[in-house]
Amino acid sequence: MIANSLGIMAPILIAGLGGLLSERAGVLNISLEGLMLTGAFAAIVVTAATGSVLLGVLTAAVAGALLALVFSIISIDFGSNIFITGLGINLLAAGGIPFISNQLFGTKGVLRFAEMPVLPRLDLTFEFRIPLVHDLLFGHHVGVYLGIVLTVLVWVALYRSSFGLRVRVVGVNPETLRLRGLSPERYKRIAIILSGIGAGLGGGLLALRLGVYLPNITSGRGWIALVTIYLGYRHPGGVLIAAFVFAFAETVSMAAQGVIALPNTVLLSLPYVLTVLAMVIYSAVRHSSARRVRYQR
Repeated sequence: MIANSLGIMAPILIAGLGGLLSERAGVLNISLEGLMLTGAFAAIVVTAATGSVLLGVLTAAVAGALLALVFSIISIDFGSNIFITGLGINLLAAGGIPFISNQLFGTKGVLRFAEMPVLPRLDLTFEFRIPLVHDLLFGHHVGVYLGIVLTVLVWVALYRSSFGLRVRVVGVNPETLRLRGLSPERYKRIAIILSGIGAGLGGGLLALRLGVYLPNITSGRGWIALVTIYLGYRHPGGVLIAAFVFAFAETVSMAAQGVIALPNTVLLSLPYVLTVLAMVIYSAVRHSSARRVRYQR
């Protein structure tokens, strides 16, 4: 169950880490869902065409970055509302991918290719092993390890580099950077593109883990990734924990089918209900803390 949860967690975690970077720069990128869809489609097409999973993953990242660049141009250069722009990107991906798929492959639905490579697993065999430790650390898809490594890298970038300091400053007071001769818009654009890379990677890893592109393959995981940013208190480690909690809830809901006398649709909705409840609790706690601070002052 833990291993399956980690596999489900990886795409959400990586997309959430990307979204965290743009959020800390003061731009809430609500287009993560569309960026993940784009990455998923690009990964399947390129992997099937080349036979290279690595090239498919890289293409997913590039596709997410390019679409995020469009988002940054519209929202930063043209001054469009970021929420309307983000929704527009989501709709563009949801409508554009079936159109492109129909033009290229004659189908708007499932995109499956023969001899389709899938995301490899990392499995090490030891003569002596501790079952629980071995099962927890090894035998997962490479996306799980990539997600953990990226969590550390994002933490280092945000809190141990001048770039991360500037990203955090631009999200709080962009004029401070301007007074130092730096462009806040430049750092916002970089953060948005990095969020596109993360979301594209997340979508690509999700599709390659299944070995197929399906309509609405992300099933709201881009929105869940957005939620993990705040449930994780805008910290990379917190995003990791929040993504795992959602993934574990999804694993439990799937395992409960046929065991608990509830409709499957109700069981499958439990992770999303849990996410909504968590956001309500998070908002209540933050509001209570803010009121307590004002009272003490």
